[in-house]
Amino acid sequence: MKRALVMLAAGTLLAGLCAFAASGKPPVETKLWRLDCGSNFVSDLNLFSDTRAYTGKSMALTASCYLIKHGDAYMLWDTGLSAALKGRTVGGASLTKTVVEQLADIGVKPEQVSIIGISHYHYDHTGQAAAFPGATLMIGKGDFDALSATPPGFGADPTALKHWISGPGKSMPVSGDKDVFGDGSVTIIDTPGHTPGHHALLVKLASGRSFLLTGDLAHFRENYDSDGVPTFNTNRADTLASLARFKGLAANTNATVIIQHDPRDIAKLPVFPAAAE
Repeated sequence: MKRALVMLAAGTLLAGLCAFAASGKPPVETKLWRLDCGSNFVSDLNLFSDTRAYTGKSMALTASCYLIKHGDAYMLWDTGLSAALKGRTVGGASLTKTVVEQLADIGVKPEQVSIIGISHYHYDHTGQAAAFPGATLMIGKGDFDALSATPPGFGADPTALKHWISGPGKSMPVSGDKDVFGDGSVTIIDTPGHTPGHHALLVKLASGRSFLLTGDLAHFRENYDSDGVPTFNTNRADTLASLARFKGLAANTNATVIIQHDPRDIAKLPVFPAAAE
């Protein structure tokens, strides 16, 4: 056990030294929290399989959001279900505590969040964005264009993001990958197919640990393992190519994959208010 702890400490130190050598600067402290952004009961899982792989199966899917602290900057990844659902259940969707309330538990005010990254335009990922009007919106260009179109693209409801789509909010449509802070610690990863501009997120901590957040590239483990394609995805071929790329990236970066909607993956991060760092 003692030898294993020594090796772990050495590995962490080596990761930090490598980051220092690559940038010429010491690695910036980066933390990652998982926030509870609601739950959605799905009575027919075949909605997530265009080959009807889940006949007769149902599942309660989580709506997860993530807070990243990079130095003094805060970024929110996805904003979950609408705050209007708090304490209610509507069509299987429910919310216990808002994002703003959870941030208050760790002393973070909405105005401190400078970036909201949205994996894609579906309602269970955009619901509480309006609580952060001062933040810059980062979303895939394909999704931004669909939200801005008249009428909006299939499944794209601009209501929750209207402050950025048609209002004064600052937006940054993302084409391809985006190194958010310029040091490789947080990278928005281009993974189209679920929607035209769908993205995932790679987070590298100063400790050397890495996490890959799926967005909706996959909704649960069986879906991920079998390269399942939901019936409502916008492009099947793009989905399969994105899954292949994501899995290769996970292997090559030794990243922990977190499927945002799978309740079994919640335990891969510390229980809030603790953070991975």
